[in-house]
Order: sequence, then structure tokens, then C-alpha cells
Amino acid sequence: MKNISEKTIRKSKPWEGLPDNYQVRPATMDDIEEVVDLFNACSIAMIGCEDFSVPEIRNDWTTPNFNLEKSTRVILNQENQIVGYADVWDVFNPPVYPFLWGRIHPEYEGKGLGTAILRWSIDRAKQVFNRVPEDARVSARAYAISTYEPSKKLLEDHNMQMFRRSWQMEINLDQSLPEPRWPDGISLVPYDHARDSEDVYRADEDAFRDHWGFLEEPFQEGYERWLHSMIQDEEYDPTLWFIAKSGNEIAGAALCRRRSWESEDTGWVGSLFVRRPFRRQGLALALLHHAFREYKKRGKKRVGLGVDSQNLTGATRLYKKAGMQIKRQYDRYELELRPGIELAKT
Repeated sequence: MKNISEKTIRKSKPWEGLPDNYQVRPATMDDIEEVVDLFNACSIAMIGCEDFSVPEIRNDWTTPNFNLEKSTRVILNQENQIVGYADVWDVFNPPVYPFLWGRIHPEYEGKGLGTAILRWSIDRAKQVFNRVPEDARVSARAYAISTYEPSKKLLEDHNMQMFRRSWQMEINLDQSLPEPRWPDGISLVPYDHARDSEDVYRADEDAFRDHWGFLEEPFQEGYERWLHSMIQDEEYDPTLWFIAKSGNEIAGAALCRRRSWESEDTGWVGSLFVRRPFRRQGLALALLHHAFREYKKRGKKRVGLGVDSQNLTGATRLYKKAGMQIKRQYDRYELELRPGIELAKT
């Protein structure tokens, strides 16, 4: 690993240009309710509904290797109200794609706050140089909702390039839903956390090796973060984890949560995967149909999921075949911080 000094990393002065009487500091757990209110004010402006909850953000902030002091900043106005927020997500190992995320209250857009906080985020992202192989390519990444021009313009004004898109897809359940047709030799088994958690994580990782952006990391670190994000999710329900097995081997699974973030009436498929030896037999479609029917039994009106629009394994075709439609598009941006060898699957 190459040793980059703090002085070298912090060449820029990200808070230059911030209006007078605004303050900047790291977020603390005491801020969580006010930060969630900020996020939801932005979500209403961007997508027309609230999209965040206190338990969700608490789960994010307590993710292993995430440090509020080092990786977050809030902007406070003259009345000491939080009107801006940013974090840099570099918990993966190696952190060659630090993810930048931020929000500025809609009433405070156009005042230079977004520029200041994005400059800090880019500067902070460069601190990963000490933690990655010296010949690895490093790029900061972010996303913007495709219909929200202020966010896109801010990223583009800082030389971030749109390089990929992802979709939120959804199906209405007010229709006849096919019964799942399971491939020969496949059986659906209930998820037992004590018995299955490690095997499901390994199977999930194995399946996603074929997907764009996959980056292998040490087992224990990835497993602990997966447990934290999936099992400690406030909407975790083990009866919505559908595990398909061939004998004692996991062939695929649909790992679902009780609801989507933006609607109580919408179920959410968090991870749908089929391992390579079991593909092209209809298993993924059967898992989807099973999940749809289960959500309908529970009174949900819709089911949603997220997918890379250029998915290498044909997932978008599968979801369209299952009756799902694109609800929203997210444009992904990146800024190369250092050229080098691309470590992730391309």
C-alpha cells in the first residue's frame, strides 16, 4: 500500500465559498431525527413522497467500519438548523469506489451549499488511497434521480461523468398472478438464521460474481456488514426469505423485506439471485412469482426492486417478463480520483 500523507490528501479547501453564518461539523446520533426530516423534505421535492426513517438511518450509521466523525458533515444555518448533509461511504475492502451521498434542503438550494459539501466529499474520498493497492484505479461515485436536474447539474459541474443507469421496477398486484413453476429437483425451504445465514451469504456472493461492479472482499468483513444491513433492518422478516435448494445446496433465493422505503403498500425484493449451475431453468421467475403471491396474500398492492439497467445476466428481461415496469431511473456518476487497474468486474 502506498502511504499518502494527510497534507497531500487535503490540498483543497472545501468550505471556501460557503455563505457567512453557516457552520459545518460532523453528524452525531443526536442529530438523527433532524437529519431524517431533512432527507424526507428532499425526497418530497425529488420523488413526491417521504423515503427515509430513523431506524433506517440509525442502521446505516452503525454499519461496521462507518465512522460518523470522519465520514459525515452537516451544514447548519443561522438558527442552528441542519440544512445540508453529506457522507462518504468507504466501508468496503478495498474501498476503490467511495460513494458520495448528500442532500441540501430544497429551500436552501442555489446558495452554494451543495458545491461546498460536494467539494468536501471529493476531498474526503481521496483518503482511501492509503487503503487500496497502489496500482488500483480509484473513482468516487454518486447517483442522481434522472428527473431531478439540480442534482445532476451539481455533479456534472464538478466533472463527474454519468456512466451507468439503474432502475427501480415495480409490479401492481391487482391482477392474476401465475403459480410458480419450480425446476425439477428444486425445493423451497424456510430460512433458519442459525442454520442458513452463512450459507445464504456465500451463495449470494457467488451468484453476484457475474454482475457488473462485483468486488470481492474478505469474508468476515463482508459477512458482518451483510448481517448488519439485512438482519438488523427494521423491516427484516425471515418468513419473506425464500431459499431454493437442490438437495442440500442453495440454488437461489429471494431475500425480501416487509415493505419498500417509500410505501407501506409496496413489498420489496432486496436480493434475487440464482447461482450459475442453476440458471436458465426458470428458477428466478419462480422465485419472483412466489414472492408476488406471498405479498398479495399479505395485502400489499405492489412489489418493487432495484436493478442495474445493463445487468449482465439478463435480469431486466426477466423482470419485464414477470410483468414489472420501470418506475424510476437513477443516473450513476463517477469521478476518477486515480487511474490504475480496474479491480471490479466490468
